[in-house]
Amino acid sequence: MHTPSSKKDLFEAPDYYIVDDLLNDEQRLIRDSVRSWVKKELSPIIEEFAQKAEFPKHLIKGLGEIGVFGPTIPVEYGGAGLDYISYGLMMQELERGDSGIRSTASVQGSLVMYPIYAFGSEEQRKKYLPKLATGEWMGCFGLTEPDFGSNPAGMVTHFTDAGDHVILNGAKLWISNAPFADIAVVWAKNEQGDIKGLIVERGMEGFSTPETHNKWSLRASATGELVFDNVKVPKENILPNVKGLKGPLSCLNQARFGIAWGALGAAMDCYDTALRYSKERIQFGKPIGGFQLQQKKLAEMITEITKSQLLNWRLGVLKNEAKATPAQISMAKRNGVETALIIAREARQMLGGMGISGEFPIMRHMMNLESVVTYEGTHDIHLLITGMDITGINAFE
Repeated sequence: MHTPSSKKDLFEAPDYYIVDDLLNDEQRLIRDSVRSWVKKELSPIIEEFAQKAEFPKHLIKGLGEIGVFGPTIPVEYGGAGLDYISYGLMMQELERGDSGIRSTASVQGSLVMYPIYAFGSEEQRKKYLPKLATGEWMGCFGLTEPDFGSNPAGMVTHFTDAGDHVILNGAKLWISNAPFADIAVVWAKNEQGDIKGLIVERGMEGFSTPETHNKWSLRASATGELVFDNVKVPKENILPNVKGLKGPLSCLNQARFGIAWGALGAAMDCYDTALRYSKERIQFGKPIGGFQLQQKKLAEMITEITKSQLLNWRLGVLKNEAKATPAQISMAKRNGVETALIIAREARQMLGGMGISGEFPIMRHMMNLESVVTYEGTHDIHLLITGMDITGINAFE
């Protein structure tokens, strides 16, 4: 079906501070099973799909089978009922393979299944969640608009009451999974100006999902728009239990938590690639890993990875105890992605010209991370969230 590359995935995870000892048996087992799936199913084909700028749709069934769609959702709704550290480790391993594949899983679990579970009716949970958990149905999340990104409160997508249904109009942009999604969880304003969540289904008249082309980043992920032209949405598709920005922002908290772990996975892959290369590449009569400047790069990489591992683990403990604040999640997302970007760039230099080649994953990770540093709250916005949290003064207004 697809020609796998002959290059074997030799990844060995760095664990300088033996963080593995902080994990329980179930968490380690879950991580290892996702890691072996990535090595077997994703690594052999990902470069080909990234080069073609095509999402490997044939992986959806396998992603459902390994449980990465909504793993924290209770078992009665098709989820696995796992804790948040397990969820984080799954995202770490998926993004170690590719950020675009992790994005697909993050959107499905944190941005589609989570709001239906947290804010939906019992009927909505039973109708949508089991099919989303297996990947039989795929979802997307409509918040960002052409003119409103970091300021979602300014959204213009809106709906009006029309008896037993509402009429939805507007557009959303930069939506992961949009081109193939069966449903979209869309945030829009009602006639009173209140933000509500609606489940829009493919096939509803006036609903279209044009694909976004010419991306240099997340090339193996499908991105598109959501366009609503007088779409009739039944009132039973409105999420009943949330109103205002609290709805979409709580979804973003779930996703940002996963991104903090995911970015760490990309960083680990770049470090592991550079470390192996440094031992094999001979210049001036010895492996380049024997030169001081290369050792400095590697030593800094493993230090930052270790700090991220400890930050993520502690955040996972807090999340499991329902104590993690949105600002703490912001810090981990911002730190994780910045760390990964720096490591990717340093690793790219260590490989010299080979660093830009599809023979190695580094340049693909680097380009992907340029999206990850911007989506789900930009790098700068997360800085200001931390700033507001520690000073008590809002710099956004």
